[in-house]
Amino acid sequence: MLRERVVFGPVKSRRLGSSLGINLLPEEGKLCNFDCIYCECGWNADGTADRRIPTRTQVRTALEDKLSECMLEGVQIDSITFSGDGEPTLNPEFPGIVDDTLQLRDAFYPGSKVSVLSNATMLHVSEIVEALRSVDNPILKLDAPTTALARIINKPAEGYDVEKVLSGMEAFGGDFVLQTMMLKAPGFDSSSPEVLGPWMDIVRRLRPREIMVYTIARPAPMDALEKFGAEQMRQLVQPLLDEGFKIQITA
Repeated sequence: MLRERVVFGPVKSRRLGSSLGINLLPEEGKLCNFDCIYCECGWNADGTADRRIPTRTQVRTALEDKLSECMLEGVQIDSITFSGDGEPTLNPEFPGIVDDTLQLRDAFYPGSKVSVLSNATMLHVSEIVEALRSVDNPILKLDAPTTALARIINKPAEGYDVEKVLSGMEAFGGDFVLQTMMLKAPGFDSSSPEVLGPWMDIVRRLRPREIMVYTIARPAPMDALEKFGAEQMRQLVQPLLDEGFKIQITA
C-alpha cells in the first residue's frame, strides 16, 4: 500500500491535475480515524510501525525546498494538496502548517491552488474549520448518508456521527467541495435507494459549490469491491445535474 514522504510528487491526480502532495502523517505508517475498506494506504492495523508526525518546521522546510526545485525546473503544479497516509487534520500543527503553505504558495506558485482532502471529522474544532476555510479547495468526504452505513464503508473511530459532520459542513455555507466514493461492497451499495436517495438529500441540504464523485482506482485492502463506471455514476447523479449542481465524475 502507499506510503508517502512529507512532500511528494507532483503526481497526476484524477481530480486535481498536477498535484504536489503534503503528508502530515508518518512516512512509514498510517494515522487515521477512518479505516476505509477502499483505502489505498491499507488497513490502519498494517500501518502502526511508524508514529512519527512531521513538525510544522519540518513541513515548511521540505515544502520550500521542493517548491524552489520545481520552480527552477519549470514543473507545473496545479494544486498543493494535503493528503498522505491518513487524515491530515489530525496533525496537531495543522492550522499553522496551512498558514505556512499559503505563504509559500504565494511566493513560488501564486497561480496554483491549495487543497485539503479531509474526512471532515474534525469540524467541531474551530481552528481546523478556520484553516480549511482559508484554502482554495476544502474537499470534505461523505461516502454514506447515515452513521450505520458509514460504519460499513469507512469504519470510523468511536463517536463518529453523520449528523454532527453535516452540522460542521454547514458552517462553510456551501463554499466547499463534497467528495464521495461510489462503489459496491458487501453490505454497501452506493447505487441502492438506501444510500443514493438520502445522499442526494444531503447534497441539497448542504449545497456545496462542487461535488466530486469517484470510484476505486488502486488496490484496496478489502476484497470483493466493485468499481463503478463513469456513465453509471453520471446516471446516478443525473437528478442533481439537472438541478444545476456542479459535479466532477471520475472513474
